[in-house]
Formats: sequence, C-alpha cells, structure tokens
Amino acid sequence: MNKYIGVEIGGTKQQIGVGYGNGNIIVSRNVKLQYKRGAEDILDWLSENIRELLDEHPDVSRIGVGFGGPLESSTGRVLCSLQVPGWKDFQLKKWFEEEFHLPAVIVNDTVAGGIAELYCGAGIGSKSMFYTNIGTGIGGGLYIDGKNYDGIGFGAGYLGNSLIPDWQSSTPGAMTRLELICSGRSIETRLNQPGYVPESSFLYKTGERITCQDLGDGVKAEDAFCMEELDRIASSFSIGLANVLALGGIQKILIGGGVAKMGEVLFSRIRRFTKEYAFVANQGTYLIQPCRLMDEAVIVGALLAAEGKWR
Repeated sequence: MNKYIGVEIGGTKQQIGVGYGNGNIIVSRNVKLQYKRGAEDILDWLSENIRELLDEHPDVSRIGVGFGGPLESSTGRVLCSLQVPGWKDFQLKKWFEEEFHLPAVIVNDTVAGGIAELYCGAGIGSKSMFYTNIGTGIGGGLYIDGKNYDGIGFGAGYLGNSLIPDWQSSTPGAMTRLELICSGRSIETRLNQPGYVPESSFLYKTGERITCQDLGDGVKAEDAFCMEELDRIASSFSIGLANVLALGGIQKILIGGGVAKMGEVLFSRIRRFTKEYAFVANQGTYLIQPCRLMDEAVIVGALLAAEGKWR
C-alpha cells in the first residue's frame, strides 16, 4: 500500500502526518503557532518537521495538502488566506515539490475534510453530501456520487462568504458574511468585547478569555444569555444551510470544526432552525450530523487526496 504525507495548513492549527491512501495515519504532529511572519512561520515549521518524517519514512511517494483558504486547485496556487498574511498568490504546489522532491496534490482544507468524511467517516455511502466546518473560518464542499464537485477550478464552496442579515448592526437591513458572525474567531471576538457579556451571565469573567467551549458550557448550564447567543449563531448558520439545500437538494450535511465540538447544544439548534428555513421541497429529505473524524478530518483527507480520491 502506498505511503503518503498528509498536511493541514489552517488559520490556527498546523498538522502533518504519515499514512496510507485509505486514510490510516501512522504518526502525526501538530502545532498552534504564534505568528510573527505569517506564512513564513508555517513554511518553516512544515519544512523542518516534514524533513524529519521523511527521514523516518523514506518510502513516502507523494504529499497531500489541505490548505485553509481560497486556491486554484488545478495549479496549486494560493489566491489568498483570510486568516494568515503572506499567502497571496503563493505557488504552494511548486514549493512542496521543490522543497521535498515529491509530487504534491493541493486541495482546500474543507474539501479535504469532506473527502475524509465521505470515505472514512459519517458520509460513507452518501450519494449527495455537503461538508462544512465551523472553525477559524467556515468553508464548504459538495460531494456527488463519491466525488468533490469542482465546477470552477477552486475545489470548494465558500459557505462562510454567503450573505446573511447582520444582527450585530444597528442599521436596518444590514447584511454581512456568514463567517463574520458564526466562525469560531468571530464568536470569540464578539464574546470578548468589553460590555458584550452581561455581568449576570455564566460567561462573565475577569481577566480570562472566553472561548466557544465556554459558550457551550453556559448553554448546558441553561444560562439565558448563552442560550440566546447560541440561538442567534445557529439561526444565522442555518440560513446558509437552507440555501445550500435549496440549490443542491443535498441528502446529508456534515459539520465539523472546533465550534462543532459544542455537540448537541449546537446541533439541536441548527437542525431546528434549518427545518424552519428550508424550502418545502427539502423538508424531510436531508440529515444534519456531526463529523466523525473531527480534528483528524483534514489530514485524513489530505492522505486520500494524495491517493487521488478527490475528483
């Protein structure tokens, strides 16, 4: 069985691993970097750690990469990163092939995560599936008959950039991008704004950063502010999912990413609001489920992409 290196390049987490084309991981490493130079810090970490893994596993034949941002998948050129500076117009495929003298396959990180779930996770056997992750950003991938649908050469649907009503704004009729309300980074930025969380709330802390996990814990404790906040988040996210259903008639929606680790307190709300917003023709035709692979999804998908299971 062929052996590959799988890579996840994210807005927060960086991960690499050695494994097989069936998604099985032999060994992995991950880090959350404190960026001083943006993309250069990530490339330095990748260069050092991949070289060490190649020394230990010289029979690796290809590298698969899931990149967190818009890219031209046909050439491996990064268009930009919405989270980390220094990636604009970066020739990522060329860099990997010149750095490690191995062929490389570059896909969007959400596409990689979807591939992993389709072949190894909660999407096994799905005829039509939409995968999305709520993390530092929000992406999306459409999979029909076992393949990623790549209509315009970029390999991903950017669910986080769809427009929704902006309940954060005092301007009537204001709109914003879904990602600016529902991503993990946006949620935590909002919760840590001075005065946003009332002193009576479970979340109110002095000198400590509030996280998405804290919000989920507050909902479980039936804190009124936390429940209202998560309702707003889930409602906004569900508008995006209802639009996906209306356009694609998807049978299964899988959601991963760090925010999804809140579990049922989040998923129950997303299911309720999506049912409320979905077009009548979509009612009763779809399932919304958490991903099975979670933190390993992108790296497993990168291994599968290296094997060729993404088109």
